Amino acid sequence: MNAIDVLIKYWGHTQFRLKQEEIIDQIIEQKDTLALLPTGGGKSICYQVPALMQEGICLVISPLIALMDDQVRHLQSKGIKSVAITSNMHYSEIDTALTNCIYGGVKFLYLSPERLQNDLVQSRIKEMNINLITVDEAHCISEWGHNFRPSYRHISEIRSIIPDVPLLALTATATADVIKDIQQNLLFKQENLIKSSFTRVNMSYVVDNIEDKNSRLLKLLNKIKSSVIIYVGTRKKAKDITDFLVTNNFSANYYHAGLSADVRTTRQESWTKNQTRIMVATNSFGMGIDKPDVKLVVHLDLPFTIEAYFQEAGRAGRNGKQAYAFLLANNSDIKKQEDLLKLKYPTIEEILEGYQNIANYLQIAIADFPEDPIPFDIAAFSERYETNNLKTYNILKYLEKEEKIKLSDGINSPSKVKITIPSSELYKFQITNKFYDPFIKLLLRSYNNLFNHLVVINEKEIASRFNSSIDEVKTILSKLKQLEIIDYQEQNDLGQLTFLQARQDLNSLHLNEKKWEERKAYESKKLSDIANYINKKDSCRSQLLLHYFGRRQIR
Repeated sequence: MNAIDVLIKYWGHTQFRLKQEEIIDQIIEQKDTLALLPTGGGKSICYQVPALMQEGICLVISPLIALMDDQVRHLQSKGIKSVAITSNMHYSEIDTALTNCIYGGVKFLYLSPERLQNDLVQSRIKEMNINLITVDEAHCISEWGHNFRPSYRHISEIRSIIPDVPLLALTATATADVIKDIQQNLLFKQENLIKSSFTRVNMSYVVDNIEDKNSRLLKLLNKIKSSVIIYVGTRKKAKDITDFLVTNNFSANYYHAGLSADVRTTRQESWTKNQTRIMVATNSFGMGIDKPDVKLVVHLDLPFTIEAYFQEAGRAGRNGKQAYAFLLANNSDIKKQEDLLKLKYPTIEEILEGYQNIANYLQIAIADFPEDPIPFDIAAFSERYETNNLKTYNILKYLEKEEKIKLSDGINSPSKVKITIPSSELYKFQITNKFYDPFIKLLLRSYNNLFNHLVVINEKEIASRFNSSIDEVKTILSKLKQLEIIDYQEQNDLGQLTFLQARQDLNSLHLNEKKWEERKAYESKKLSDIANYINKKDSCRSQLLLHYFGRRQIR
C-alpha cells in the first residue's frame, strides 16, 4: 500500500495535512528527518503511516507513560498491534512484550529513553526488524530546549546497534539552536529539517495586564462557551482555582503530576468526553492530547519560556475554528518568576553540600550504587538540614542534569496544619471537647506558629508521641478539619530518588560550573524574552511569536 491507501484504511482521511506527506516520503527514502510541526499538527501520522507501509516494527521513544498508553490504545483500536514498555511493568511482562515484538507481529514498540538504556531491551532490539526509530518531543534532547531530559542524550547509542535504520525526530517547538542540537545529538547522517508554518489563522493570542485575574477569568468563561484548559504554576493553585470555579457553578476539575495515575486518567477522560468542561492544570497536562473543541486556553501564571507558552496555548483551536489563548500577566508576575529563577540555581557549594547531605540522610556509603529507587521525603530532609523544600528540589534537579541522581515525578507537598480559629475560641473548644484536648495540646507543644500559617507536620512523629497509629492521627486531623478548627492538608505519595552513578566522594564529584553558569544565563534570557512579549502592547501577538521562532509570516 502507498501512503494515501494506509491513511484511508486506518484513519479514514483522503488527504494529508501540513507537511505530513513530505515527511513520510523522506522516511521511505531512508533519510534521517527532523519534523517541526505545530501543536495539533498531526505528528503521530508522520511515523505511523511509513511504519505501516513497510515490513518490520517502529521503535517510538516517548517521554511520558500516559502519552505512550494513549497511543497504544489508539492504534489497538484500529487493529494495529502495539506495545509500550513502562516502569509499571514487571520483568516477566517486559520479557513477554519484547518477545512479541520479535515474533508476534507487533508494529509499534513504545519506550521511554530510560528504558532504552536497559541491557535486556537493547539485546532484544538487535533481534527485531526495526524499520524506523522515532523520537517524540525531540526538544528534550537539547540542553537549550525548554524541557531538557538528560536521558535523551543517550538515545543516539541505539544507532550503533541498528545503524542502517532511519530516524525521525518530532517536536512542536524549537529555536535555531535547538534544531541544530537535536540533529547533532541524534547523529543525523546529514541535516534534514522539514517545518510547517506555525501560523494559526484561527488563533487569537491576548495578553491582559490585570491584577484581578479571577474576575477576568469568570468573564472569559461566561463569554466563551467551550471546553477549556486553565494553566497555573503550582499544584496548590490548581486545586484553589478549581474550588473557586466550582463555587461559582462551573464544571471544573484539576490535574497535576502529584495525583495518582488512576485519578489523572479518570479526570482526563471526563474532560475529554465533555463530562467536565474546565481542566485546571499544571504544565504536566496536555502533552499528546488532541481534543478538537477546546476554544479557550488561559494562563493564570506566567510560563518560564515562550516555547512552553506557545505549546500550551496551541492546545486550543485544533478543529480549525476560532479559538483564544489568554495570558493574564502583570509586572508582579515577572518579579515572581525572577525570584523563582534565583532559587532555581543554588550555588555550586550548596549543590555539593546537598549531595553530601542526601547521601548521609539515605545512609549511602561512598562507592555504593543502590539499584532500586529510594523513597525520599523532601520535607523531612529539608527540616533536618535546615534548608527549604524548594532549594532541595532544585539541587536534586541540577544533580539529575549532571546524571548523578534522578528525582521521580512524584514530588508532593508534605502534610500541613493551621489552626483557623482564635486562641480564645480554641481554649473553649478544648474545654467542651475533652476527647480532642490532649491531641491539640500535643500539636501546640510540637509545632510553632500554628495560628499564623500552614506548618509542615509529620503524622508519624505525632503518632509516636500520642501513642497511637498514623491512621488514627490522620482521622483526628481530618475530623478537626471538618469541625473547622484546623486547615489540614494531607501529604501525597513521596517522590523517589534513583542513583544514576555510584555515590561519590566530594573530591571526585566533578560538577560543570561553566555549564551551570550557561544554563542560568540561558534561562534568564528566556524569562526576559517572555517578559518582553507581554510588555509589547502595540504589536500583533501572532507576529511576535512567529518572529521569535524565526518564521516571519509571508504575506
